[in-house]
Amino acid sequence: MSAVIPREQAIAEARAVLDQARARIAADYAAGRLDPDKAALIAHLWRPASAPATHRAAA
Repeated sequence: MSAVIPREQAIAEARAVLDQARARIAADYAAGRLDPDKAALIAHLWRPASAPATHRAAA
């Protein structure tokens, strides 16, 4: 029999795992332990968006 995990608990656990990973990546980034290409990608992903994406109609 499989156990059912409440939605709130599942979301909280997923966020905790993502927060741990984000903290580890931030520590590696701050210490300069990432490849330059990966560091540039992370810097790009963490940069705030300058404008919201616009919706384009399908052709």
